Amino acid sequence: MSINRREFLKLAGTSTLIGLTGISAVEEILKGNAEASVLPSPAALTAKRWAMVIDINKIGTKEEYEKITQACHSIHNVPDIGNKKDEVKWIWQEDYEHSFPGISDEFVPDHIKHKPFLLLCNHCAKPPCVRVCPTKATFKRPDGIVVMDYHRCIGCRFCMAACPYGARSFNWRDPRPFVKETNPEFPTRTKGVVEKCTFCSERLAKGLKPACVEASNGALIFGDLEDPNSEVRKVLSTKYTLRRKPEIGTGPSVYYVIGGNEHAG
Repeated sequence: MSINRREFLKLAGTSTLIGLTGISAVEEILKGNAEASVLPSPAALTAKRWAMVIDINKIGTKEEYEKITQACHSIHNVPDIGNKKDEVKWIWQEDYEHSFPGISDEFVPDHIKHKPFLLLCNHCAKPPCVRVCPTKATFKRPDGIVVMDYHRCIGCRFCMAACPYGARSFNWRDPRPFVKETNPEFPTRTKGVVEKCTFCSERLAKGLKPACVEASNGALIFGDLEDPNSEVRKVLSTKYTLRRKPEIGTGPSVYYVIGGNEHAG
């Protein structure tokens, strides 16, 4: 009996699956009773291009800032190392001057100048980090989210040098001892790899919004930039917003509301 290459590969794959899971699992898959984990969930949130709006007027206390940061860092096993040199961060705070250096001047009102701004990966339309990564460990999805494959990262830090927003952190040491309570649903990282915000892509796949958005009490808005009826687009069409370093042409997907209800433009 002769079989072609496709039939051989199919047979080999089935044999491997039997060896790993047992004949009962294969029977369930063939019957259609077992859910394939590689298929997207029907509940998944989808968009043509995800974007975020941060309204700093709605974040007023230190506790509110910490709640948002902690929501992100706790579910993603971000280590709390305790010193700036080895710091790992996905979302953090900076003042106006450091957040928007290209548009800062001496006449910026004090309540804006000294206001903390939440910063994170901007998930750029043209991400320089993606272009320089030699192993494709960081890449942009069709929906605009810039994600990472930690297993491909070789720790060259080219992406850190290319990122104009300082949004990437390097694990100079094993980060796991510095995670107080590990979330088993998200992978921990190892020494020698880079990490950053992922717009909670793993939560979107389950139909959940980013953790920071859920913890923000309406200060952070997340939605489809290409959908004119999305909440993100409605905010952008009615309020004046800023993006970080738009002049360098990366196309940031994170917007900041710093004023009242005045129309953008």
